[in-house]
Amino acid sequence: MNDRLKPFNDKMQKSFDYLKEDLQSIRAGRANPHVLDKIKVDYYGTPTPIQQVGNVSVPEARIIQIAPWDKSLIKSIEKAIQTSDLGINPSNDGAVIRLVFPELTEERRKQLAKDIRKKGEEAKVAVRNVRRDGNDAFKKLKGTEVSEDEIEDLNDELQKITDKFIKDIDKAVEEKNKEIMTV
Repeated sequence: MNDRLKPFNDKMQKSFDYLKEDLQSIRAGRANPHVLDKIKVDYYGTPTPIQQVGNVSVPEARIIQIAPWDKSLIKSIEKAIQTSDLGINPSNDGAVIRLVFPELTEERRKQLAKDIRKKGEEAKVAVRNVRRDGNDAFKKLKGTEVSEDEIEDLNDELQKITDKFIKDIDKAVEEKNKEIMTV
C-alpha cells in the first residue's frame, strides 16, 4: 500500500473496529459476556473492568455469572451493573452474581435493529469523512513533485479502500441484525 494512503486506511480501520466493538456490546437473545465490557467497578478507588475483578462465565444461554475473586466486591459489582444502561437487575447468593437476560420482545428487536443500522450509518459517515480528508490532502499535493496522474491514482485507490470498508460495515450490520431478529 502506498505510504500516502496508509494513514487514511488505518483511520478507516479504527472506525470499523469501533463499530464491531460497539455491536458486540448489543445483546441479542443470548447472554454475551461482552455486554459487560463497558461497565467499570470501583476497585479500591480505581474504575476497573468487571472481567478484571472476577471470573465471567455463561453457564446457560441466557445467564451470565460473575464470580468475583474478592467477595467484598459483590456489592460494588451489583451497583455498577444497576447504574449501567444494561437494564438487568443482578441477583447474588453471597458468592456469585447472576444476570438473567429475558427473552427479547418483537418490539425490542425492531428497536435494536434500528439502533444497529444507525450505528452502521455513523461508521460509514466516519469512513467517508476520512476519505474526504484524504482527497483534500491529495489536492494540496498539486504543484509539488507529485504529478496530476499520481494524485488521480491516489484518489482512485482511496475510493477503493472506502468502498471496501463500506461493504464491511454493511456486512457487519446485516449479520448483527440477523442475530437480533433470530428468535
